[in-house]
Formats: sequence, structure tokens, C-alpha cells
Amino acid sequence: MREAGLVGRRRRRHPRRRSTNENARFAPNLLARKFRVDRPNRSWVVDFSCVPTRQGLLYVAVVLDLFSRRIVGWAMGRHAHTELVLEALDAAYKSRRPAPGLLHHSDRGAQYASDEYFAVLRARAIEPSMSRPGQCLDNAVVESFFRTLKTELVQHRRFATRDEARAAIFEYIECFYNQRRLHSTLGYLSPHCFEQENLG
Repeated sequence: MREAGLVGRRRRRHPRRRSTNENARFAPNLLARKFRVDRPNRSWVVDFSCVPTRQGLLYVAVVLDLFSRRIVGWAMGRHAHTELVLEALDAAYKSRRPAPGLLHHSDRGAQYASDEYFAVLRARAIEPSMSRPGQCLDNAVVESFFRTLKTELVQHRRFATRDEARAAIFEYIECFYNQRRLHSTLGYLSPHCFEQENLG
């Protein structure tokens, strides 16, 4: 390389991102990796990720019920603002109407640590829980959902627009993942069938 005048290209270092929200607050890890629960609407785990399109990124926020691994609320948008994750939480809350005391587990992202988000949890008597710093396994189930979504859908498609990605993700969640996709954790039942068998 020296003789040819070549220089190796170094990997660019990315500084660790920290919350710029001065009002951010953090909750203790009450979930403590107890990913099996005996009834619905007892423990929800939440997160968001992004899907590339030729128009730019589409952000996807979800709420997953640990009882059946069902996605009980979701939202998609152009930006990963607090409004997006609140929209997903609102959808889950309206569809499931959980009793007071529901455990809500997230990572320490600025959206989930904001005063606005905590105020909604408090108003709905939802107990916040957060992963410990640098411990992605504390939220492994919802991380696994996004890995599955990207493996089974996103990696095989090139979305021209956000609307095209939105339609495909909607169909994946509502028509396939919740209704028909088998989970080894659920005894090879889909979330829908698991709920029917155990709540019927």
C-alpha cells in the first residue's frame, strides 16, 4: 500500500448520542426481563425504528403486549418525535383499555423520557419502567419484533415512497404478524390464536 501510495480508510467514529431534553427523566427497570406474563394488558413493551424508502426514512413506533406478543398499537411518520410514540400508545390504550397498574417498558430514548410522555402515563395510571443504560436485552422482545419485521419484509423490498412502505407494514402487522405468524414462545400459535385459546 505504501509503495502504491494507498491509505486505508478509517471507520468514522460516531459520538454517543445523549438526550438533549433537559427535562428527561428515567424510571427504574421494573420489568427486569420478566417477558412471560399470565394475562393480557399487564406488561407492554415499546420501541420505534426506521424503514428506508427513496423518499427518506419512515419511522415506525409499536406497542407490544408481552402476554401474546401481539402488536396492540402502532404509528408511522416522517419524524421520530414524541408525538409519534404517543400516537402508538394512544392507539394501544384505546383498543385495549387496560386497567390501572399496567407496566409500560421502554428504553431511555428522549421521546419516552420526556415530561410529555410521562404525563400521559401518569394520567392513565400506567407504571413506567425503563431499560438500564446500555442494556438492549432489557427490551429484547420488542427489539426482536423489529428484527423480524426487517428480515421478513423490509430487506426484501425497495420502497419508492413512504406511503408504499406504510401500506406494506400495515399489512404485515395487522394481516400477517398478529393473525398468522407462529411464535415458538406461544407454542407455535399466532398472537391472535394464542389469545383466543387462553382467553376464550
